[in-house]
Amino acid sequence: MNETVKVEYLFKSYGKKTVLDGISFELKAGEIVGLLGPNGSGKTTLIKILTGLIKDHKGSVLIDGEAPGVHTKEIVAFLPDKSYLPDWMKPTDAIDYFADFYKDFDKAKATEMMQRFGVDMNQRLKTMSKGQQEKVNLILVICRKAKVYILDEPLGGLDPASRSAILDFILENYSKDATMLLSTHLVNDVERVFNRVLMINNGSLVVNMPVEEIRETGKSVEDVFKEVFAYVW
Repeated sequence: MNETVKVEYLFKSYGKKTVLDGISFELKAGEIVGLLGPNGSGKTTLIKILTGLIKDHKGSVLIDGEAPGVHTKEIVAFLPDKSYLPDWMKPTDAIDYFADFYKDFDKAKATEMMQRFGVDMNQRLKTMSKGQQEKVNLILVICRKAKVYILDEPLGGLDPASRSAILDFILENYSKDATMLLSTHLVNDVERVFNRVLMINNGSLVVNMPVEEIRETGKSVEDVFKEVFAYVW
């Protein structure tokens, strides 16, 4: 597998507070990687750096061989933890918007998936439940033929049955030769899709391990998560 994301000695601080402390890792094509850690561990800052939203950092970040910029925005499909679509939009408007904005967006698939998951195509986003809004945003992102997908807490507002169905949808529909980085607190619900996990603790990368190796020890990803972050509880 070829690397699509390469991070070397990444540092970021806010004043005297260090948020990322020399993190290095690679993400390879075809991997679904879990980004795990408690609130304040540095996950969101890392995601913002990878997506080009934060630029004042030290260290190297390369996506498809280039620093975050115009090219990487074309090949990275990003789902933030909060909706960025205007409240007045309906799913039909959002689909048209993505079709105009992204040349790799599959409009027909997005429409089909919205209907499959019971989304009212003519309901304004502001009147939808949080779970329905999350479905709309996630479907839009996954229906891009991107090279890298970065999903920040994509399942938090969904019930367990919907989470399982959405995970199956992700596995069925994202580009199989792409890289996916998925940040979540719902370790038990989501770990079945991971090939590898990254765990961040106080700005440092403390676990970078294939899921197969974790399971060979007789533990689950959630077991390791609880061990690493026992201090949080």
